[in-house]
Amino acid sequence: MAQVLQIQAQLITSPIPSSVVDPNLIAVKLIGACADHANVRQAALIFAHLASPNIFAHNATLKALAQNSHWFHAIQFFNHQVSSPNAPNPDEFTFTSVLKACAGLAHVVNGQKIHAMVTKQGFESNLFVRNSLIDMYFKAGYLLLARHLFDEMFVRDVVSWNTLVSGYCLCGCADDARWVFDRMREKNFVSWSTLISGYARMGRLEDARRLFDEMPERNVVCWNAMIAGYAQNEKYSDAIEVFRMMQQFGGVVPNDVTLVSVLPACAHLGALDLGKWIDGFISRREMALGLFLGNALADMYAKCGCITEARRVFNKMEERDVISWSIIICGLAMYGHADEAFGCFYEMLDCGEKPNDVVFMGLLTACTHAGLVKKGLNCFNTMDKEYGVSPKVEHYGCVVDLLSRAGELDKAEDMISSMPMKPNVIIWGALLGGCRIYRDSGRGQRVVQHILELDSDHSGSYVYLANVYSSMGRLDDAAKCRLRMRENGVLKTPGCSWIEVDNTVHEFFMGDLSHPESNKIYSMIRELMWKMKLAGYKPKTDLVVHSIDEEEKEDALSIHSEKLAIAFGLISTSEGTTIRVVKNLRICNDCHDAAKIISGIVKREIIVRDRSRFHHFKDGVCSCSDYW
Repeated sequence: MAQVLQIQAQLITSPIPSSVVDPNLIAVKLIGACADHANVRQAALIFAHLASPNIFAHNATLKALAQNSHWFHAIQFFNHQVSSPNAPNPDEFTFTSVLKACAGLAHVVNGQKIHAMVTKQGFESNLFVRNSLIDMYFKAGYLLLARHLFDEMFVRDVVSWNTLVSGYCLCGCADDARWVFDRMREKNFVSWSTLISGYARMGRLEDARRLFDEMPERNVVCWNAMIAGYAQNEKYSDAIEVFRMMQQFGGVVPNDVTLVSVLPACAHLGALDLGKWIDGFISRREMALGLFLGNALADMYAKCGCITEARRVFNKMEERDVISWSIIICGLAMYGHADEAFGCFYEMLDCGEKPNDVVFMGLLTACTHAGLVKKGLNCFNTMDKEYGVSPKVEHYGCVVDLLSRAGELDKAEDMISSMPMKPNVIIWGALLGGCRIYRDSGRGQRVVQHILELDSDHSGSYVYLANVYSSMGRLDDAAKCRLRMRENGVLKTPGCSWIEVDNTVHEFFMGDLSHPESNKIYSMIRELMWKMKLAGYKPKTDLVVHSIDEEEKEDALSIHSEKLAIAFGLISTSEGTTIRVVKNLRICNDCHDAAKIISGIVKREIIVRDRSRFHHFKDGVCSCSDYW
């Protein structure tokens, strides 16, 4: 882009006579180069310097706007062209670009007006224009009209068929899309990847994978479609598996789109080693660290607990947006580093970036994990007043959580009463968490009724009631609560933990025996339990609600998923290696105590990321200071 600007500067200071070279010819080349670099503003400036822009210059500028998703401005530019007496009449390339803009905005009214102009000027039978019309009507939701235009075509190309497949996949008509796909005489990579993406978007991953496996050959777009399909449907292990297949058997080099799909999977599973490999791959290939790729890489590091590395990536990025800042702020919040999070927030303001709702969620979360009630309330109160960001239900939930964790249960309940929107299960659940911590069983039972009115299948409420009844000695009522839970078909979300060893992510559930190293894992568990008791560990058997004896309760606690993952990490890595575990739920009190003691016994750092924050265990203490 710097070279393009240098050429433009030379042409302005030393213009070539129009008798030698038509200025429009040079402008078209420069506008195209700007468009390829997503520098639409510069493309518009080049066009504005033309004394008499011809149709090619108009089309190049319109294409630059449309292909970079500046759809509204593209339509404005087109309207100005057709209303200007000295501007050239639109041709088929003009119409394809402006119809692309109408499709992007799903503006059927504008699209119909342009369709009328297409018909009036005799371009309706043009293959490219007809394909653009079909695409526009599909994206505007007019499926029958789009199909009618397709059926009327005397000449169709593979783009025509692909547009039909894509259109059916977009409003959710997968079977219609497959019917069209199966009747295509000519299929290209776009045909296959479009249907794979369509299946994935509708959650039909088995159909997507079956189609993917049937492909005679694949390019990077096809691999990306399958990887993104798994990642978008939270099948993160499968996304990583396909990425590894791509490297081993595909003979295709991953591009930035591939990596943007894989990195969130690494982030979710805590696959730091693979994430580091991708970072190295980006450097070796000298890939540009654009906005999407940079954000994905920084987010991976932040969610794997490497906030310093996340900040390094952030600092390398040539372009940053509010998402870039929110990644760093939320990453600091997950560690409970409230002061650093607010420092980053003020740095963002100094750079002229306006905060959004995600940034404030990060700040409020940081206050919650650090117990900073006054600072959190002040942050919440300034959202709308100073920054024009209206609090959402999630922000209220965060403040209720902040107050509840700090023992301010009356204030938390008052906050719920004063909310401008109806409280949801998450809001009441935050208050219930405070009731659990501070043993306010009366309030807790009242809160449970609110939750069950909103969600009769809320497993946490049944478990809470069973625990309350058990602690009060009302064992019959606790048993009835568990029976009611079974009768209603309410299933507790199973705890699941992941750990990455030797570039492979291993998954564990409570009492898991499926791992090939199960015998060694359980042997390590028994050894740890013996050493932990010598070090003063007392299992929190009150967390087990089932009517079983104390020894059985201790056994049940010893096989929680995070303990299995830690044990596997200990037997699979060398001494001194940091153990990194990701859990899908909040770490329980017993596992938290156990991890602290284990870190002291084995002289290892253990990092556990649960659904709300990071816990960094070292020398028998946790970074959360037992407040989480």
